[in-house]
Amino acid sequence: MAVHHLLRRGVSSGSPLHPLRSLLLASQELGRRPLSSAAGDAASELRGAREDVKQLLKTTSCHPILVRLGWHDAGTYDKNIAEWPKCGGANGSLRFEIELKHGANAGLVNALKLIQPIKDKFSGVTYADLFQLASATAIEEAGGPKIPMIYGRVDVTAPEQCPPEGRLPAAGPPSPAEHLREVFYRMGLNDKEIVALSGAHTLGRARPERSGWGKPETKYTKNGPGAPGGQSWTSQWLKFDNSYFKDIKERRDEDLLVLPTDAVLFEDSSFKIYAEKYAKDQDAFFQDYAEAHAKLSNLGAKFDPPKVNEIKTIPILVR
Repeated sequence: MAVHHLLRRGVSSGSPLHPLRSLLLASQELGRRPLSSAAGDAASELRGAREDVKQLLKTTSCHPILVRLGWHDAGTYDKNIAEWPKCGGANGSLRFEIELKHGANAGLVNALKLIQPIKDKFSGVTYADLFQLASATAIEEAGGPKIPMIYGRVDVTAPEQCPPEGRLPAAGPPSPAEHLREVFYRMGLNDKEIVALSGAHTLGRARPERSGWGKPETKYTKNGPGAPGGQSWTSQWLKFDNSYFKDIKERRDEDLLVLPTDAVLFEDSSFKIYAEKYAKDQDAFFQDYAEAHAKLSNLGAKFDPPKVNEIKTIPILVR
């Protein structure tokens, strides 16, 4: 379903507004004022989907896998490929079996099963939008920062449009820093964003049967919540905070996971600047993480109508 733009006038009639103020009003007022256009219908569906995602999180504690779902759909983006959807990115392609079977996506079929009823209920919401909405909502509901999301992404329509395997980061490459830069620079992200996004490992667990990494269970995971087992990066692995950076730096608990791509954040001279900062300053981490997550969620996305400029012409914003 097409999503009409919210223009400089904001979401209601009246005198023209400064574009920055219009952007703020759009995000604040969509949840309050009824819209009679197709934009209103789209906003209503997105709000409904977001509320259902919140309920899903409360009943299943699936925050980590929903974050991963959004990341892995967007993280296939290649800035060097101009043509959509060959460039990959946030286009809903991860719903197709061929991409779900990529090695890095092991287990994500479970995330798709969890949110498919929400997609069926709110059919006007694209998979591309739903994946990113679910990911951002999971971060926020786990205590993380509010992420400035926009919506109106277009879905690919066939499995032939899925990206090739091998675009997502590996956990234990021979040269972790070089590998992280190769993957994330290809997406158009920088060192600060690499480190900030790595902080999302404060949520979730690694399971050896899926990734080949982690213990079968630890004192933090043997009783769940959710399915028991796996090894987490932090002791409170359903709480979004800066403990990932503190724990990676200290490395005092053998029951907490440290992958080569985690350890390198305090070993590489450029990465270390940000990792040290985030270990000390959670507010700084939250600010940088929110910006990086929002940027990631838009990589390779095609918007309907086109996202010409996030200030002058913006797709639906939902809060």
